[in-house]
Formats: sequence, C-alpha cells, structure tokens
Amino acid sequence: MEGFVYFSSSDSSKYQPIYFTRNSIDSKTSLDKSKKKISSLVGENSSGKIKKNKDLCSGRYIYIHDLPKQFNEDVLKNCQLLTRANDKSSMCTYIENSGLGPQIENSNALDLWKRNWFSTNQFLLEVIFHNRMKKYKCLTNDSTIASAVFVPYYSGLDIRRYLWGFNTSMRDSSGLDLVKWLAGKPEWKRMWGKDHFLISGRIARDFRRQSIRKSDWGSNFRFLPESKNMSMLTIESGSWKNDFAVPYPTYFHPSTDNEVFQWQELMRRQSRPYLFSFAGAPRSRQKGSIRSQIIGQCQASKNLCNLLDCDSIGHKCDDPVNLMKLFQSSVFCLQPPGDSLTRRSTFDSILAGCIPVFFHPGSAYSQYVWHLPKNYTKYSVFISPKNLRLGKVSINQTLLQVSKDEELAMREEVIRLIPSIIYADPRSRLEIVEDAFDLAIKGILKRIKTLRKVISQGEVASD
Repeated sequence: MEGFVYFSSSDSSKYQPIYFTRNSIDSKTSLDKSKKKISSLVGENSSGKIKKNKDLCSGRYIYIHDLPKQFNEDVLKNCQLLTRANDKSSMCTYIENSGLGPQIENSNALDLWKRNWFSTNQFLLEVIFHNRMKKYKCLTNDSTIASAVFVPYYSGLDIRRYLWGFNTSMRDSSGLDLVKWLAGKPEWKRMWGKDHFLISGRIARDFRRQSIRKSDWGSNFRFLPESKNMSMLTIESGSWKNDFAVPYPTYFHPSTDNEVFQWQELMRRQSRPYLFSFAGAPRSRQKGSIRSQIIGQCQASKNLCNLLDCDSIGHKCDDPVNLMKLFQSSVFCLQPPGDSLTRRSTFDSILAGCIPVFFHPGSAYSQYVWHLPKNYTKYSVFISPKNLRLGKVSINQTLLQVSKDEELAMREEVIRLIPSIIYADPRSRLEIVEDAFDLAIKGILKRIKTLRKVISQGEVASD
C-alpha cells in the first residue's frame, strides 16, 4: 500500500504531503516516525522553533450542554416508538455499538470487513456524532472559555416518533421545550445562541414546516426565533444560511488510521468490469423524476451497466455487502435525486472508489462544502437531467467519452476523499486521519468565529 496523505502546515492555506508506503503503514516503528514528522509540520512556527506552552486547544474548546434526558437518552430508551410498521428491522437494533448498528457478519470477507463494518442507519448520525463529541480532544467543563456549545438534542429521532398520525402541536412540543431550556442558561446569553450548534440525521426541510396544517410535513423547530440563532449540521441543507450539510454515515467505521489507508489501497486495486451502475427504484409517481430514463438506459446498455432494481421482488438493496459489491465493480455510479436531492448512496459509492455521476447540483456540489472539493469536475461527472429526459444524451456514450487518464485521475481523487466522508468508530480515535466529524467541527468553529467577529464589530449577525 502506498499513497499521499495531506496535513495542514503552520500556514493553514497550505498542505504538506507525506508519502506512505506499505512498509510505513504496516510497521509500527515507521508509523511512529510518521507521527513525529506530522507533529513537526504542525507544531513549528515560521522560525522553525516549536512554540512552548502553547494551548493547542485555543479557539477549539467546545462545551457540551447536559440536556434533560427527554431530549436524547429517553428517545433511545423508548426506541420501539421509532420503528414504523413498514420498517424491515426494529430501530432498536441500530442503537447498538454507540449508534453504529449491528456489526456485519460476513464469513468470507477480508479482516477489514469483519472489524469495521456495521449496518448503520442514517438517522442514527445524531447518536454517532454525540458519542464522537464525548471524546473530542478539546472538550471543556468551563463554558466561559468555550468557542462553541454543542446541543446533544436528537432532533431527527425525536420527530420521527410523531411524523405520521400526529398533529402539529405534538410534533413541535420538544423543540419548544428545548429552546425554552436553552434560553434559561447563562451560556445562551453570551451570544444569544449564535455559538450553539446541533446535529440532525434528517434533512433540513423536515424542521421547517410553515403552517399549522396537520397535512403539512415536519416540525417548525428551525423557524423558532431561538433555533434560528443556532447552527444545525444536517445530512442535507437548503437555502438557509444556518444549516450546513455533512455526509450521510456509511457502513465503514474504522478504528485506526491504518484501516483507512488499507481500505483506500484495496479500492485502488479493485477490478471494475462495469462502466456504470445504479441502485434504486423508478419513483414513477414522483414528479420530474429521471429514474425511469436512467433504468431504461442501464438496461439497454447490457454489459456496460450493473443495475440493482430496488423495486423488484426480493431485491437486496438493504444489504450493505451487496451494495458495496455493486459499487466496487463499477467505474461510475449514478446518483439521481430520490425523496430529496441528496442520497446516502453517494457516500457509499465514494467509499467504494466509484466516481459519482450527478444530475442535479443540489445533490452534492452546493451541499457538502466542508467535505468535498469546490471543483466538482475533479471527482465527479455531471449530466443534464433535461437533456436526459428529452433523450438528447446517452449515459454510456457520455461516460465512454471520459479518457482513461481523466478516469484514473478522478478515481484517485475519489479515493483520496474517503477519509473525509466516513465517521470513525466513536469508541476509538484516529491519530492522523481527519474524518467527516473532524471536518464538520472545523467548519462549525470557523462559522462561529466569523459570527463572533461580526457581533464584536457591532454588526447584526445574519441567520
């Protein structure tokens, strides 16, 4: 195994590449040397001398509110209320292993599969993130020195209990109780909540119901005045300036840096007999959906496309091993919008080293600005949905026009992105690699720092 890993230098706008070979990764001695090298890169000032007595957590301290149990622990204790009648498994099973879900049993798999793969439910991101926060290196019990305040409210799981068959008062009650509790705390009054943030495993629009009609979807939580002041990390943001998209959780949750590097190298060596693949259902009743055209072109492409029709009887779309095999066997993975613009499948395909193909900029490009490159052509292909609907574009011809050099460069970029879209096992700690959690924390700290500067200058911080 070999490849570059990049680490920030003392100049935050530059990155220092360190090249890892198989020996340097597999050898504890070499890895220790690498750590020392990294420490020297990030710990030296411009004169080359290590700054003594420097508080490495300065500007990074986070205080976690100790919320009443009704906002988190009790939601999990009553997990049977989270399970819907048409769910294939009880939501209670996904709470295992710090929110990662049951460990995947695959007797024929590599060791990497046996240790680090879990049947993770995307809605449990709130629990995973909370457990990661508990081990954050710069936690503080002194809120006066904190740069940010984390609110461990399981917003998505909480509302899941009341989305179907309940009136709006029931859906809104927990959010109202939460902001009332927060507003009574001394931490709130410092910036009136603008230094507070929370996480949701649901999309942003689920918390932005604008009417009191029972038929309208979701809660009004993010329209509450106090909630507007807080920043929310969510798997899909919208046009609102106080919501920030973070990756959906995948099934891979490594415990060590080496496991990440080894997986990346495995994806580099992966055989990919199919040009492209698609896993999904037609969504024929959904207005404007292009999935039927995608499925039709995939079927017409014969051996070029690997299709997993999630509308067929006995499909295995819920089987993580089956899904990963599909993506690993393909050069490109099609990612059209589903119930919303974004898909968990996008991150599963990146994890598999498969180049994503998007049909709407809101599926990734305008979403995950802290985790994906601004130059989207480096890691993905975009196909116009209008031209596809009108029959003016052929998917296989579009992808066949990508040169081999371009394909290799994009795949390497996708594989390089793997650390930034995975969530490490909360029960361990990566030493070198920055994962999706780390990048989200960096992003939110930068956001709050900007708000604090605006407020200190006497301006009104916008939502």
